[in-house]
Amino acid sequence: MDLEDKLLMMPGPVPVAPRILRAMSKPMINHRSPAFSQIYDDCINNLKSIFSTDDDIFILSGSGTAAMEAAIGCTIEKDDTIIAVENGKFGERFKDIASRYGKVAHVEYDWGSSVDIDQITEKLEQGAKAIAMVHNETSTGILNPAKEVGKLAKEYGALFIMDGVTSIGGDDVFIDDWNVDIAVVGSQKCIGAPPGLSMISVSEKAFDVMENVKSSPYYLDLKAYKKSADKELTQTPYTPALPLFYGLQEALNIIMEESMELRIKRHQLFSRAVREAMNALGIEMFPTLNDHSNYSNTVSAMKVPDGINGNDIKKDMLNEGIIIAGGQSHLSGKIFRIGNMGNVNSNNVLSTIQTLEMVLKNRKQINTLGDGVQAASDVLNTVK
Repeated sequence: MDLEDKLLMMPGPVPVAPRILRAMSKPMINHRSPAFSQIYDDCINNLKSIFSTDDDIFILSGSGTAAMEAAIGCTIEKDDTIIAVENGKFGERFKDIASRYGKVAHVEYDWGSSVDIDQITEKLEQGAKAIAMVHNETSTGILNPAKEVGKLAKEYGALFIMDGVTSIGGDDVFIDDWNVDIAVVGSQKCIGAPPGLSMISVSEKAFDVMENVKSSPYYLDLKAYKKSADKELTQTPYTPALPLFYGLQEALNIIMEESMELRIKRHQLFSRAVREAMNALGIEMFPTLNDHSNYSNTVSAMKVPDGINGNDIKKDMLNEGIIIAGGQSHLSGKIFRIGNMGNVNSNNVLSTIQTLEMVLKNRKQINTLGDGVQAASDVLNTVK
């Protein structure tokens, strides 16, 4: 089976619509021309709606990790304290990036466990220039309390830097209302575009902080991006990845055509369908929730049943033409993950559940077929 025949149901990259691929084949243009400026401005206008913000937004030729580093590298210096919240792989990444620039006050939990708001409050009371947290922790399928943390950050005068890489464009995210000073998103997740671009929103408060930072990154200097964006012809400070900008513009057009309201409802519906299917199959969700957390609405993480390795599930699914994800780091083989980001449709969700049932039956984990598909169908039919 060729790669083009396989269904991507992992938490990014996601399937890319044919019209996006066609857009990427357009001829190259001068990236200092009015034509590029128009593309950039069009993307920014749509991104402001997706981010729910009036803040400046910039598009970086680099993955979401590049935007994470830009956020920290432009605001944090060696004597600054930054709180890094970790309950998964990408919270760990925020911590690792922060440790290269400043002093990290680490708030750590078992991966997949809920964060403790009181513990975060205690760290803020001790003083910090910023706090960094992942909103939607893809590695474990948990949704962290961004709104509550943003409120606390504002109360204690700290910048709130949020990884929205796998929530913005697919779930409720309100950058301004949540007091998020810097938010990042990747192109290959809920936006539905190919990998290689990241988008970052920056508040006035964050820019005020940057003015006093003496050693910012060079390529990822957000002040340079603002200077270029404020020119008569909007541009980037360095050569942009033009085909990816073509693709991003078309992906954002697709989002606007669907509407953010319907897109978010679709992501929430599909994730609920996956969870109900897992419940029907007797498979336990991985995250441990409290009053301040929820299951992710863009990826579901499940515990692997006893007597089987999660990597075997992933391999068997791949052999049947469906690509899902396993666990990362110490969770390898212990969990498996199903994404429902971007332009996934209900048939994709049902096909994935149906194939998973077959894989589990062949591995003697379930006795009958159809329970998971029926449970997922019942959820999906609620909107028809």
